[in-house]
Amino acid sequence: MKKIILLFTLVILAVSCKTPAPAASTTVDRRSQVAIKGNWTIVSVTYPGSDMFKVKSFDIADAKCFEGSTWKFVSNNDTGEMALTQAGCPAFSSPIKWYVNKDSQFVLKFLGEGVKAKKQQVGYILRIDDQTMESFKLIDNINIGGKLTNVVYQFRKTN
Repeated sequence: MKKIILLFTLVILAVSCKTPAPAASTTVDRRSQVAIKGNWTIVSVTYPGSDMFKVKSFDIADAKCFEGSTWKFVSNNDTGEMALTQAGCPAFSSPIKWYVNKDSQFVLKFLGEGVKAKKQQVGYILRIDDQTMESFKLIDNINIGGKLTNVVYQFRKTN
């Protein structure tokens, strides 16, 4: 019985990782993009079954490690930076390249040190939702055990 539970757990963990996204529309939604300008914090990360399953976000860390992470978005050149800040989670920070397209998709690339965005082939496409001047959600659609599930990152403006 223990072997079956262990095997089930390993299968769930293997399929709950997000694969990099294919190319997205590059037609920018300037209004949405300018509204994101500034400093933000992820105040919550939610998904069905979060008490039973772990999700590795952006191939970086457990999704819950993104709670409290800080994000800076610069809209005039589509750059920024982010950092994980939660105790007990891996230390991680990265420059980012991002934009919001006309399909309400938030396109994101994490850039390694000295790597230009056009050279970075891996990126992520999330849906932007409930956008106001003080908050917005990014929604990632992932496969957990053969079922599509939404991981919701709730952002709040910090200044």
